[in-house]
Amino acid sequence: MRFEIDPQPETKDNGPMINRAGWIRLVASAASGLLVALLFPPFHGSALAWVAMIPLLAALGTVEGKRPGRQGFRLAFLAGLVSCLVQLRWLAVVSSLGSVMLALYLALFWGVFGAFAATLGKPDARGGAMASLRVAFCLASVWAGLEWLRGWLFTGFGWNGLGVAFHEARVMAQAADLFGVVGLSLALVFFQSVLVQAGSALARRQPGKRWDLAVAGLLVIFLFGYGKFRIASEERAEGVRLKALLVQINIPQDAAQVLWTDLQVHEAYEDETLKALEALKEPSGEKSKDWPDWVMWPESALTGRILRTKEGSWGTWQINMDTVAQVRAAGPFSLIHGAIELEAEKSGDELQPSASGRAYNSIAVQSPEDDLQTYRKHHLVFFGETIPFVESLPILKKIYEEQTGIEFGGCFTPGDSFDPLPILAGDTEIGAIPTICFEDTVGRLVRKFTRPGPQVIINVTNDGWFKESPAAAQHFANARFRAIELRRPMIRCANSGVSAALDATGSPLHPDTGRVQVLVDAHGSHFTRGSLLTELKIPTHPSVSLFARIGDWGILVLTVVGLMLALSTRKARLVRE
Repeated sequence: MRFEIDPQPETKDNGPMINRAGWIRLVASAASGLLVALLFPPFHGSALAWVAMIPLLAALGTVEGKRPGRQGFRLAFLAGLVSCLVQLRWLAVVSSLGSVMLALYLALFWGVFGAFAATLGKPDARGGAMASLRVAFCLASVWAGLEWLRGWLFTGFGWNGLGVAFHEARVMAQAADLFGVVGLSLALVFFQSVLVQAGSALARRQPGKRWDLAVAGLLVIFLFGYGKFRIASEERAEGVRLKALLVQINIPQDAAQVLWTDLQVHEAYEDETLKALEALKEPSGEKSKDWPDWVMWPESALTGRILRTKEGSWGTWQINMDTVAQVRAAGPFSLIHGAIELEAEKSGDELQPSASGRAYNSIAVQSPEDDLQTYRKHHLVFFGETIPFVESLPILKKIYEEQTGIEFGGCFTPGDSFDPLPILAGDTEIGAIPTICFEDTVGRLVRKFTRPGPQVIINVTNDGWFKESPAAAQHFANARFRAIELRRPMIRCANSGVSAALDATGSPLHPDTGRVQVLVDAHGSHFTRGSLLTELKIPTHPSVSLFARIGDWGILVLTVVGLMLALSTRKARLVRE
């Protein structure tokens, strides 16, 4: 598409009017924002990933006149704002202001991309296929770098990067094990940038030899072929079987306020777990071959606290002990659940919370013999689990209490261990890579737990804050890329969310039957109460992906190369002119 630019737009007393081409650019930018939003749940627009950015890239490529960087920023900021307002509307369930503020913040990264695309990354109308590829690489690498930046800055929010569009495209998603899911974003922007430049050349009747289109086509072929190869490779790998029973109660809550009593919560876990375990027994009362190795409950499942001393001694509230004893009576298994953990000290023969002790959002693993190990969450949620500067700015505490409806009980402390949790499955020790809540969307964190030998990512979460909104489905879409990036299967157990099992290719299909291992009701909704017996093949000798080896460094290097190439090209163009 070609836009004609009026050299001197008409003016009124209140300033310049937007000419016809300017309006077309605005509409194109907003259209791209909407198309990108349709890539993620609750929509199923993954196929749009190949064209969603084309209107915005076309608009940015025609920016002319004074201050092109400012014009480019505005166009892309508009696209980002439209996209993020639609994508993140679920946040309004907790805070309407929060959803708008987060969308405005995330749109800034789009705006920076727009400023770059309208200046240093702007296509050269006189350039041929090689220039097209150079510009496409620069744009794609900068977009990817900005996605990485927003996933890192201020602890990061990498939710719904462009590459997550492939969450329902199993084959195309497999290349995430090279440079992470951000690498897929890079590929998508590269492909669409080539299309836009080739289309612009054709519109000017200067087609030339468009072998840049062939390169873009080869990229798609590579992604498809690589995906097929990786899936076949993972399916051939030797492995051990792990059976895990996931129990989801779908306890209602209003923001952070759970709407059930502690007793109701514990009785629900007892009843649902015992019902599932009894169904897995033979008529004789013996365990069947489907007896689970692990039973999983979600984040903060048990309301009683766990007390831990520096020496490793531990204890817990009586209500926790009673619930665990009830389900233990059914038979042996390792119990994995979320709980709040407090630092403690001995007082005679008893444990007491330390006067100045810290609190942690933890995963607790109790062996059949009730030995305990815990993982303490690293990546805490702002205004959910921690509030920076709350002691010096009491107004922040008031805002939290108004938004959540409960009294602020203090901040959690982040954990510091990156050791997997060893848990037996039969006679095999499996290294559990622990994640809590949206930690399973943070690839740079999860990769720190990778080790040789059989491993599985475990996640306990509670997306009940956001009721029956798209938040849980988007969380699941982002999380499944951790299994692909690291080639480690994943088990997720939610209170209200998506409880599921994924193999090392991100597929929820049972390794033998092909049954979809996602807990849903008769209508296909994951907002349900029930249990799901899952089975996974855990690779005995898992492959070590490129992303597991180098992490984000691959994207960072490509971004730097793209910026340097754009700067040198711009300098050469100025010299030529």
